[in-house]
Amino acid sequence: MARKPGAGRPRVLIIDDSKFVRTTFRRILESDMDVREEADGEAGWQAIASDASVQLVFCDITMPNMDGFGVLRHVRGSPDERIRQLPVIVISGDEDEATRRRVRDCGATDFISKNADATEVLSRIDNQLRLLRAKEDAKESRKAAAQTGTHDPLTGAFSLHYLLTEGRKQYAYARRHGTPLSVVTFRIDSHRQIAGKEGKEVAGQVLANIARAIQGVLRAEDALGRSGDDAFTVILGGTSGQQAAAFARRLRDQLVSAKIEFQGRALRIQASIGVAALGADTAASMEELMRLASSRLMQAEPAAPRASAPAPARGLPPDVERALQVLEGIPADRLGETALEVLRRLAPMLRAASKQVREEPSADAVLKALQRAK
Repeated sequence: MARKPGAGRPRVLIIDDSKFVRTTFRRILESDMDVREEADGEAGWQAIASDASVQLVFCDITMPNMDGFGVLRHVRGSPDERIRQLPVIVISGDEDEATRRRVRDCGATDFISKNADATEVLSRIDNQLRLLRAKEDAKESRKAAAQTGTHDPLTGAFSLHYLLTEGRKQYAYARRHGTPLSVVTFRIDSHRQIAGKEGKEVAGQVLANIARAIQGVLRAEDALGRSGDDAFTVILGGTSGQQAAAFARRLRDQLVSAKIEFQGRALRIQASIGVAALGADTAASMEELMRLASSRLMQAEPAAPRASAPAPARGLPPDVERALQVLEGIPADRLGETALEVLRRLAPMLRAASKQVREEPSADAVLKALQRAK
């Protein structure tokens, strides 16, 4: 006796305009699976898009409204990963090699004749479901590793799970002591384009290089984590929203100005930013603060890549850049003698720069004057 629908049984969709074929395949499958039927390609595609319980599709080639090739194009071109990875077995009475080659080129998982017997059909299904279960198990393993590991294996940045753990500690400290706390999220908008053009390995190397570059300008108390396929989140303790926004703009400018070479070709970086900060924003938890930064990132316009990197003479040396970030991170009410000492040390350079500007008012002259003053 057939089991009741559901109860953990895999669900199969049969798309064929022949009622005889649908009935034949239903009789083969229904003792072990839930079976859904649709009589044309358009209805079949709508079922795939709306029914998340479908795990396997049998699809005819010649049908009204949309043929099997159209169904395959919709499935493999879907932005939804569940749909894009769905196994689709083409069933057809046309068994010539040209037809088989074409359905494979369109992304069919397998090809089976309408004259196949029950043993062959069930064997093909069993193979596909085994592969599907193996993929799901691998995905769950990666998810478990991400939830327990401290670092992202590709970039070396903190895992999202560990970043949240550290972030909750900093959030609790900031709320308890009334100190500033900011979150900056970066999305590498050009990551997908690079992956499509140069391959996933190259795109991964670019992300790893970016992570190392960001780590190089952070303070010991800051935390960088990979928060998405193409996104990073930085938690900046003791940093106001204004200081975090300035840091984010500088870092984004450095990213879009970077020259990354691959096999003699320049890879241009595009990036978007989102910033959230306690005090300026209301957030009842670290998770809320991070979500707020991410939502602003989603609204941000990508920064266009520059035609070329700025001349090295116009950039700040890394140690000077880090010193400025440390100064910017000091709360205003704690500057005190520090600000006075910084101004005293800068005064000779500023006087020299001012004198040079009066004599030769150009940006290059100011830079030269500052270098001489040092």
